Amino acid sequence: EVQLVESGGGLVQPGGSLRLSCAAAGFTFNLSTMYWVRQPPGKGLVWVSGIGPSGKNRVYANSVNGRFTISRDNANNTMYLQLNSLKTEDTAMYYCATDSSGTARGAGTQVTVSS
Repeated sequence: EVQLVESGGGLVQPGGSLRLSCAAAGFTFNLSTMYWVRQPPGKGLVWVSGIGPSGKNRVYANSVNGRFTISRDNANNTMYLQLNSLKTEDTAMYYCATDSSGTARGAGTQVTVSS
C-alpha cells in the first residue's frame, strides 16, 4: 500500500521560504518518479514539479520555476520541495504524489502566504 506523508507547511510572509518533506513507504521509492501538486483554495489540483528516480531529472511548472527546488533522498525514502520567494498566489494545500495528476497522494500540508 502506497503511503505518503507530507510535512513542513505553515504560515509565511510574502518573500519567505519553507521546506516541505514527503515521507514515502509501501512501494519502491528509488525506482519511482515523484511529484508535487498543489490545490489553491477553491480550485483544482495543479502540478508543481516532478523528479526522476535518481534525482537527476527535474521539471517545474512555469509559475514556480526559479523559486522552488525539488530534491529527494532515496536512502531515506524522502522527497523535498524548497519554496523560496513565496507569493500570495502560492497559498495552497501541497501534496506529494506518485503520478503527475495527484491521484495517488498523501493528506497534504497547508502553505499559507500572507502578510
